[in-house]
Amino acid sequence: MAFPQTRMRRMRASASLRGLVRETELSSAHFVLPLFVSETASGREPIATMPGVERLSVAAAVEEAGAASELGIAAVMLFGIPAEKDEQGSGAWDEEGVVQLATAAIKRAHPGLLVITDVCLCEYTAHGHCGLLREDGSVDNDASVELLARTAVSQARAGADLVAPSDMMDGRVREIRTELDGDGLTDTPILAYSAKFASAFYGPFRDAAGSTPAFGDRRAYQMDPANGEEAVREALLDVQEGADMVMVKPALAYGDVIASVKRATRLPVATYNVSGEYAMVKAAAAAGYIDERVTVLEILTSLRRAGADTIITYHAKDASAWLAEQR
Repeated sequence: MAFPQTRMRRMRASASLRGLVRETELSSAHFVLPLFVSETASGREPIATMPGVERLSVAAAVEEAGAASELGIAAVMLFGIPAEKDEQGSGAWDEEGVVQLATAAIKRAHPGLLVITDVCLCEYTAHGHCGLLREDGSVDNDASVELLARTAVSQARAGADLVAPSDMMDGRVREIRTELDGDGLTDTPILAYSAKFASAFYGPFRDAAGSTPAFGDRRAYQMDPANGEEAVREALLDVQEGADMVMVKPALAYGDVIASVKRATRLPVATYNVSGEYAMVKAAAAAGYIDERVTVLEILTSLRRAGADTIITYHAKDASAWLAEQR
C-alpha cells in the first residue's frame, strides 16, 4: 500500500525501533587489527602517515594484541619489518623471523586470540616487489610461488591460526595448500587476498613497512581497479585451489566487488580497510571536517552491508570501544 497508509518513517521514530529492524550487525567480533612488527623497533615507533598506528617490537606487539583481545576483537594480522632485506626476501620464511617470533609470543600470551599472518615477500625484498625478479625486472610467478608456500608453512609452524597470501601470484593458494598439508598442517586455513587491486590507497602502508617498489609498480600482478568481473573470477579460482576465506582489498571504493564476490563464492569474505582509507579519515577528522566516530562506524557498517564477514581495519580498537559504549 502507498502513502498515507504506508509510512516508512514509523519504524525510525526511536532508537529502540531502529534497532529492532536493523539489517546489518556491526561488532568487534567482525574486526581484525593489523600490526606492524619490526625487528629493529625499540618498543613503539609512531608512523607519521598513520596517526595512532605504530611499528612495534615483539613485546609491544604482544601488549597490543592483549589490548585488542580485551576489546573483543577477533584477530590480529601481522606484517613483518625485518632488520635486513635481500633479493629473495629470505626473512619471510626464517624460522626466527620477526613474524614467526611474534606469532609464537602472542599465542603464548593470548591463546584465545586469532593470529593471521601476511604471506608476501614485498616487506622482505630489497627491491620491494612481491616475488623473485627475472633479469628483465619482471616478477617470476612460478619461482615466487614456491617461496610463498615456504613462508606460509614457517608461519603456520610458529602457530598462525590463518595464513593470508597477499602477493597476487597465480597458483599460490594451491601450492600453499599442498605444502601445508604435506607438512601435517591440514587444519591451517588460507585467507586468500583474492581480489587485490593496484590501488592508490596503499601509500601509508608502504611508508610504514618500507615496501615501496624500488622501480616500476605492481600493476602487472595486482588487479586493474576497473575490473569487477575479473575479481569474481580471481576469487573463484582461489576457491578451487583450496582457499577457506577470500578477501577484497581495498574496501571503501569496492563495495560492489565485495557483494559480487560474496554472492559468487558463498564463502566467508574479508575486506581490508586499508592505510590510505584510514589516513583520509584521520586527516579530515583532525581538520574538523568530519566527526571521526560517526564516520568510522558508518564506513564499517557499509562494508558489512556489502557482504563482508570480516573487516581488517586500523580503526578496530577505536570502533570496538565506541560500540561497547552504545550497549
